[in-house]
Amino acid sequence: MLKPIFTFLAASLLLVGTASAETVKLALIDPLTGPMAAAGQPAFEHLKYEAKRINANGGLNGQDLEIVGLDNKVNPQESLVQLQKAIDDGIRYVTQGNGSSVASALISAIEKHNQRNPGDEVLYLNYAAVDPAFTNERCSYWHFRFDANADMKMNALTDHIAANDDIKKVYLINQDYSFGQAVSKAAREMLKEKRPDIEIVGNDFHPLAKVKDFTPYVSKIQSSGADAVITGNWGQDITLLVKAAAEFGLEAPFFTYYGASSGVVTQLGDKGVDRIYQINEYYGEFEDPEMAKRQTELYEQAEWDFYYLRLSTMLDMLKKSADQAKSTDPVDIAKVMEGMKLETTTGEVVMRAEDHQIQLPMFISVMKDDMEYGAEGTDFNFKKVARIDREAVSLPTTCRMRRPK
Repeated sequence: MLKPIFTFLAASLLLVGTASAETVKLALIDPLTGPMAAAGQPAFEHLKYEAKRINANGGLNGQDLEIVGLDNKVNPQESLVQLQKAIDDGIRYVTQGNGSSVASALISAIEKHNQRNPGDEVLYLNYAAVDPAFTNERCSYWHFRFDANADMKMNALTDHIAANDDIKKVYLINQDYSFGQAVSKAAREMLKEKRPDIEIVGNDFHPLAKVKDFTPYVSKIQSSGADAVITGNWGQDITLLVKAAAEFGLEAPFFTYYGASSGVVTQLGDKGVDRIYQINEYYGEFEDPEMAKRQTELYEQAEWDFYYLRLSTMLDMLKKSADQAKSTDPVDIAKVMEGMKLETTTGEVVMRAEDHQIQLPMFISVMKDDMEYGAEGTDFNFKKVARIDREAVSLPTTCRMRRPK
């Protein structure tokens, strides 16, 4: 009897190993609990939703894609713990977006891991951490960014502001870490170049995810006489900021990076109409019927909006790379992904080989009422104001990429 039992056990183990080998795991290291979960959870659900579409269309070179969520609480040290957990579990693809401080730690750790572990490399797919340094002086062969960086976004946003003669005074308010500092720096430099007559009447920084009441900041904005506010705030920091502005009665429009983030529409309602602007790769009125269908389905299935179009682009580019390389090895994927072009619902995007910074068209949109596809179960969403072509969004890079030998 021992031999049949042993044979059965061996066969079972073989089946488990085969099933594991047929699945490619992508670990999302982002806030899935706590005050910033409203930024991480929509990304997690979006990835899982789109992974089903990828798998239904042949997966990654015939292998299914599985999304694994790892909660980092927007803490760099906790993120490194979760990265090691992913590596120990055999996961060789990592994605993250919320917090450039986290991204900085991941880039360094993955560089070191890949240098020390040839044949077991990990690829980092960055969908939202937009510190410009990551595709300039700190560029890494193992890092690919699928969102426009902070300077690219500000370049497009300040073009729009500069064309508005009614804006004479601008107030800046941002989170006090590398990303917020980058947003402030880019705004000041670009406005000075494009509209030297515009006065910067405030430049505030506040702790990340620590402020519960933004009323004192809003009071300062009101007193400054600002005609417009520029902010890169995300997560609860954008939701609470614009909510405080609405309750205070501040009428100055907000030009934001993440004004359409989860919770903003619900908190503001009609007080946000024609006042909250966003620069992004997406706006809330998909003209493509297929994308409109996905937008509706995701909310019905997960009760999160289809906010991260770049995640769809990221998975489509990952699939295209795997199919072309006929491999799911990160080394092979990285070689093929460099310079890759992909047609998306908003136009062609290119993964620039020099710095692994995606080049894509951007859109300025504003919150409106009576939208066909309302966000968060409301009638409000973001309507396109302007399209900025890929070439106009693009900026030069100082990256000197060190490629593996």
